[in-house]
Amino acid sequence: MNRHAFSILAGCAIVVLCGCATHELASAPASPDSPWQPGQTASGEIQPGRAARHGLLMPPGFTLPSNSQIQVRPPDTAITAQAGHAYGLAELIDIAQSANPDTRRAWDTARDAALAVGITRSTYLPRLTATVVGGYNHTRNNGDNPSISNGGAAGDAFNGGVTSFNNLVGGVRNAGSGAGEIQTVGLEWLLFDFGKREAVLAAMRQGQIGANILFTAAHQKIIYGVTIAFYAHAAAASRVRWLEQALENARRVEDAAQARLKHGQGTIVDATQARQATAQTELRLVQAQGDVENTYLELVNAMGISPRTRLQTENVSDRPLTLDDTRLSDAFVQQAVARRADVLAAYASVKATQSEVTAARSEFLPKIFVTGNVAYTTGRLALSSVPGVGSDSPPTLNLSSNALSSVILGGISVPIFDGGMRAAQLRQAQDRADSASATLQKTVDASVKQIVAAENALHTSLSAYSASGRLEAATRTAFDAAYAAYRNGVGSIIQTSMAQNGLLDATLSHSDAYYAALIAAASLAFSTGSLDQAPAEYAP
Repeated sequence: MNRHAFSILAGCAIVVLCGCATHELASAPASPDSPWQPGQTASGEIQPGRAARHGLLMPPGFTLPSNSQIQVRPPDTAITAQAGHAYGLAELIDIAQSANPDTRRAWDTARDAALAVGITRSTYLPRLTATVVGGYNHTRNNGDNPSISNGGAAGDAFNGGVTSFNNLVGGVRNAGSGAGEIQTVGLEWLLFDFGKREAVLAAMRQGQIGANILFTAAHQKIIYGVTIAFYAHAAAASRVRWLEQALENARRVEDAAQARLKHGQGTIVDATQARQATAQTELRLVQAQGDVENTYLELVNAMGISPRTRLQTENVSDRPLTLDDTRLSDAFVQQAVARRADVLAAYASVKATQSEVTAARSEFLPKIFVTGNVAYTTGRLALSSVPGVGSDSPPTLNLSSNALSSVILGGISVPIFDGGMRAAQLRQAQDRADSASATLQKTVDASVKQIVAAENALHTSLSAYSASGRLEAATRTAFDAAYAAYRNGVGSIIQTSMAQNGLLDATLSHSDAYYAALIAAASLAFSTGSLDQAPAEYAP
């Protein structure tokens, strides 16, 4: 009966335990097409566990609760306090380098790499561990039965009687118990490992160099991103200014058409076409104003400040551009590639993987070490050793009851057989080194391509700027002549509208080519790793 009850209880326990594992399914969405209804606090913070009960939703939605613990950053008070100040590119870059979260992440990564070097260097030092343990032990065993040897028949009878008596009472039993405490200080010191720690340290140092390089790269990317966003925003603002001027020209033409119609020299068709041209220019102006807001958001996002921050940017539309056709020499390209952050980081990765190969080879060689401990035992635990607790605590040997004991040992560990694990790890390290070398070569080739492409883009944008300038001058003359002729009753509204649209397109093309040249100069400086050494004519 007891066995049957025990089986029932065991079965129930298994069912309950299995149910505990699958019980958490209640905290997941009920089906692929059903919304998740999370539990939440009064402030809206999502809590783990079973979904909260909700009333009937008509229709069911997939909207998550709003967590009031998550706050949107307010506008930057240091920037908003300087209302009316027009920020130049250098000022915006300085703000971005302090405010952008990417610089902090890169800085933390560089610090972690430096700490990794320190952790690796600590393996050269001995490791001391203090341990205090206490406990209680109890022993019980069956003792030997008393017997008479060589006692003849009488002795055999006595022995048989004693055996029968012990069988009845359970035999002779010995029992003992005691409590005590053990205080130990353990030592572990790896003296020599045939260069493994040195190779690992070299790999960590190369990793630290790579992290510092990437920290510099993060700043370069921020400088480049802010520069591109700044010029894109300036280009959009310039388009608004030119479209406002074009709108004035369109209204002048419309006024002239209305005046001719009023004096009986024009037609209603001419007046209607003039109003159409004005409306088209107004539409393009509204679209350009929207582009200004969008490029402004891109600028503050590149800076890493709150999108709610409002600031004014400096007008850079009057900078002269040098139109000389210059080409980069092979020596300059070689020097530029050798200082790019991605190339230097890839080179550091190659050096690190080579050190990892050396460390993997040293695993086949012996290791010389020293270990020991000092212990003091009190009480009646009667232990001869204490196993280590965790990876930082060596075992305590040579214990003596109620006494101070110590031991120091030196040894050599020689790997003999591990099923090919070390050979596989060596092959993995060699493969990583080969991949790192291939990555370096690919990075160098991609860098050369990027430099040449940036050089071509700068050459093209400067040529386009020069050509669009001549086009703008010609179309402005054509518009002035067509407008004067139409106003004096000689020309037609069609010719005037065509001249007006041609002037607008040429003006916008010239403005876009100007900022494209500045962006191309910044791209060339970034691709050559010399954002702070760009020529003065193109310097962002």
